[in-house]
Amino acid sequence: MSGEAEERFATLCGTRLRYTVQGAGQPMIVMHGWGCTAETVASVSRLAAAAGWKVYTVDFPGFGKSEEPEDVWGVEEYTRQIEALAAHEHIENPALAGHSFGGRVGIVFASRNKTDRMILIDAAGVKPRRKLSYYIKVYSFKASKLALRLIYGKDRSRQMIEERRRRAGSADYLAASPKMRMILSKVVNEDLKHLMPKIKAPTLLIWGTADTATPLSDAKTMEKLIPDAGLVAIEGAGHYSFLDAPGIFGAAFNNFLKAKL
Repeated sequence: MSGEAEERFATLCGTRLRYTVQGAGQPMIVMHGWGCTAETVASVSRLAAAAGWKVYTVDFPGFGKSEEPEDVWGVEEYTRQIEALAAHEHIENPALAGHSFGGRVGIVFASRNKTDRMILIDAAGVKPRRKLSYYIKVYSFKASKLALRLIYGKDRSRQMIEERRRRAGSADYLAASPKMRMILSKVVNEDLKHLMPKIKAPTLLIWGTADTATPLSDAKTMEKLIPDAGLVAIEGAGHYSFLDAPGIFGAAFNNFLKAKL
């Protein structure tokens, strides 16, 4: 039996982190996607605990019961906190499971730390390919931002800029606090392809073929760049493949966890 998850808190890298611990055995760290919490990936954590792993599932800073960072963090700062958690809990050679944004942190962690194995679930980390119209929009926005500040002053221009962002922003952006909006803007543009060849851990990519947030082409890029990677594509599943197709997901997940690597 995996048992109930125990809730813990620790102040690491200057920010109070909430995480849960369940199961017994080798350590695994499970990391959720942007806008989610540990509860979103609870089914993944339960699978791992039932398979004989001691599972640490985090609320990333800014989500769930964890504090927002004081500064504008990037993937590097989020990864440092997971490294600090590993040191705090005396975790060595963990397995990693990361969904979406959690996959970004997993990629950075595994590129420089001993990692038993890694499961990337509809993970981010490949910078989206943008059309010319996107860059025109971005750079025109930056130019108008400067002009507004010169004309209306710092405070009024900030208000006008936020109004414009709210009209054009994504659902994630709209749901976030001002600090988390700045963090989202920073992390979404971080391309981690240069780190993928440094990953020595065996890596399983589990992806929904209908994922529009991190398309299947991202998974194929990761499969090529990560030296020991394999891809399981789940037909018709979306960005939350572990929720859309729990049976297929669970079979692939468990087989990988039970394999002697």
